[in-house]
Amino acid sequence: MKTCLVVDDSKVIRKVARHILETLDFTVEEAGDGQEAMTACLSEVPDVILLDWNMPVMSGIEFLRELGHTTLPRRPKVVFCTTENDTAHIRAAIDAGADEYVMKPFDRDTLESKLQLVGVA
Repeated sequence: MKTCLVVDDSKVIRKVARHILETLDFTVEEAGDGQEAMTACLSEVPDVILLDWNMPVMSGIEFLRELGHTTLPRRPKVVFCTTENDTAHIRAAIDAGADEYVMKPFDRDTLESKLQLVGVA
């Protein structure tokens, strides 16, 4: 079964994402900020990370940059999931290593298509 780490400071978003991902046969772990996500990745590398941009402690973009400097056995796919939709934010996310970008609010079909684009669905 494929694994997904949902990283968002909103419990509601994590719950919605978990529900959608579980219907797509993913095992889901959650983190409330980028630091928790880094700890989780160092413990066990997920297949894909659904990553929020704006979070306390360590933002999504900071997490993504740090992830690029780690020596994980393999690199998880990263889908940025945020309300930031301007070109500058999208470019920054891709430049930092994001594989895909999805806007909040998202639904099952949108998330599934993004996961297919990165090769994990």
